[in-house]
Amino acid sequence: MVMKQGFTQNQTQQQKQVQRLAMTQTLQQSIQMLQYNAEELQNFLKQKEMDNPLITVEVAEERPLSKVSKNSDTHETFMNQIASDTEQSLFDYLLDQVHLTMRDTPLRKLVLFLLDYVDQNGYLRITKDEIKQKTQADDIAIMDAITLLQQLDPPGVGARTLQESLMLQTENDEGSPEIAYMVLEESFDDLVDRNWEKIAQRYDITLVEVQEVFDYVRTLTPNPGAGFGKQDRGYITPDLIFKLENGEPRLIQSKASRPRVSFSQEYFEQLRKKADDEVSSYVNEKKREYDWIAKSLTQRQDTILRVGKIIFERQQDFFLQKSKELSPLMLRDVANKLHLHESTVSRAVNGKYIATPFGTFELRSFFSNAVNQTSDVSADAAKLKIKEIIDQEDKEKPISDAKIEKQLKAQGVTISRRTVAKYREALGIPSSSKRKRYLEK
Repeated sequence: MVMKQGFTQNQTQQQKQVQRLAMTQTLQQSIQMLQYNAEELQNFLKQKEMDNPLITVEVAEERPLSKVSKNSDTHETFMNQIASDTEQSLFDYLLDQVHLTMRDTPLRKLVLFLLDYVDQNGYLRITKDEIKQKTQADDIAIMDAITLLQQLDPPGVGARTLQESLMLQTENDEGSPEIAYMVLEESFDDLVDRNWEKIAQRYDITLVEVQEVFDYVRTLTPNPGAGFGKQDRGYITPDLIFKLENGEPRLIQSKASRPRVSFSQEYFEQLRKKADDEVSSYVNEKKREYDWIAKSLTQRQDTILRVGKIIFERQQDFFLQKSKELSPLMLRDVANKLHLHESTVSRAVNGKYIATPFGTFELRSFFSNAVNQTSDVSADAAKLKIKEIIDQEDKEKPISDAKIEKQLKAQGVTISRRTVAKYREALGIPSSSKRKRYLEK
């Protein structure tokens, strides 16, 4: 009897450990989803769509409108292109190929037009009807231009769907399995859904050969443009959009940050009815995967929007262009107000951007410590005032940190001389003795 009780307790403990492990994994996956920026999220979901035959991902493409701006100075100041000069963007790489390989003809002009609609992952994001409407080109010219675009490097670029991208990559690979292109063209859904027996019967090949095709396809990339500069031409995809409608401020989520993941319930039921325990276990696992993806997506969108609203409330003068200075705001302020952990807020603002009529800004750039515990002036605002004072000084008689301290106090900013020195050094401005200039009379 004692042995039986001990076994039951041990079994219960094991079940709790398994449940705790499952909860830990789910939490880690939710954290991972929140960490992704809009582009990384789309890439992640596309990969999940390839691996899970029960889900379909719909991403609303939204052409980015603004370069990233630096809000610690003025609304009019824009940062230089984010991507390093040594990191060639996909757009520039394709543009170089067009100029080097195509003669100056109307067809080349049409290819150059299409380049503007190739996103950072290498996909062509414009329909045939839209091309015709914007260019007045006929159907044959449009198809010829798309074909020329798809012949450029990297293989798969210019595709309009994942299936087409994989076909283009296979077509350009001499080492691909002989049957791979045909399977992708005619039986793509069956390959994704792992209906291997159906494929084997259709092409009179073995299941081993089908497996070889599947393994090969997994080596291809769903994002042929991903190897280039992450920020194509210095542009990014915003998560939030701020705009004024009839004078009223509005904060909304961008379409690109709200991908939709749908579940094929009918196909799920069909597979689950099969007597095969292995198949049943497989589909139940894929159903659980869909559940956490859907839940994590909702949590991600809700968290970023809630954090964005708190940032807007605190920095409203900046958004409404009443001031170019930021108010003090710390991660813990937002965390306390939303009853979240500071690390959650940090993940929600890192790599996430908000588009405004006067530029696009990273959410984390709106956080700034106060100059001291009793002040409502941020450290960034104090640094800006110090810079303005020094810019206006007599270059032959630069003012000391002590005099800067007094001028700041007159403007309502009370900080110590040591703090003035610290902020001045952070701005890369030398001391007064090293700023002195001898000007011609």
